[in-house]
Amino acid sequence: MRPSPITIATLFREPELTFRPVGLADIQILRAYLSRAATRSCDFTIGGIIIWKNMFKYEYCIYEDTLFIKSLSEDGSGRQAFLVPVGNLPMYRCIELLQEYCKNYNMPLILTAVPDDFLDELASLPPSGIEELDGWADYIYEAQALATLGGRHYNKKRNHVNRFMADNPNYTLERISHKNLNEIQQFFSTLGIESFKANEDMAYFEWNCCAETLKNYNALGFHGACLRDNDGKIVAFTIGEISGDTLILHIEKMEHLVAGAGEAINKLFAERMLFLNPDIKYINREDDAGDPGLRYAKQSYHPAFLLKKFNIEF
Repeated sequence: MRPSPITIATLFREPELTFRPVGLADIQILRAYLSRAATRSCDFTIGGIIIWKNMFKYEYCIYEDTLFIKSLSEDGSGRQAFLVPVGNLPMYRCIELLQEYCKNYNMPLILTAVPDDFLDELASLPPSGIEELDGWADYIYEAQALATLGGRHYNKKRNHVNRFMADNPNYTLERISHKNLNEIQQFFSTLGIESFKANEDMAYFEWNCCAETLKNYNALGFHGACLRDNDGKIVAFTIGEISGDTLILHIEKMEHLVAGAGEAINKLFAERMLFLNPDIKYINREDDAGDPGLRYAKQSYHPAFLLKKFNIEF
């Protein structure tokens, strides 16, 4: 008996991509694939995925030795979208698989937070639309510049650092570990919701992401440090990870009433990480989320370049 057309279609149909929510148990497998992404974007790091997993509803799928990540679009529309796939499959095949998936669920295929490293390759496929994501470009700095603060355009930053060191000659910079993690959590809890003043919802979400990161710090494999003043009190801390030749800074918090605390931990951490990891060339201080205060602060450190990001629709 000849098989029915339905049976034939079933035999030769590509298996559907199957996504599952991202969790702490997935860190190692995600890190193995994300490290293969040819970009310095923070969106292709463990911190970029794990820290913001609840906001962007990240889910992932491994298919044909390729990582597919589903998320919400970073344009704030709430639409379903995907990150650029990373792995063994050629890009055109990844797009075909995602188009089939989106067709089955009656939705457009949108790649979100696409760094301009991938723009030429994706534009050749071609897409139906490309939109730059305002406020989501990553600020990339030369690591040596932040570690030394040399040159005339860093005069103010050096003055702030010198002020902190003059006020606190016995300051210390400590690696974050189980010995001081509880104390750092207590310090963070006293700061309150202070960032993203232009967007209260974003501020609340960002605060909770930081608290969750500290709670799970030992499982994340990050690099971090805290700064103590002359009396041994924590006045700032920072958390990041290394991706290729780039140190990605995910979190930096300080007591603003302590003069120079923010500038000091910025410089001292860059200096220490560069000493321990000489291959680091750049420091990614991530995006400004469209907040004017953050934008001014990040621009004041004179980025080497901004890594622009886009939504691409097929």
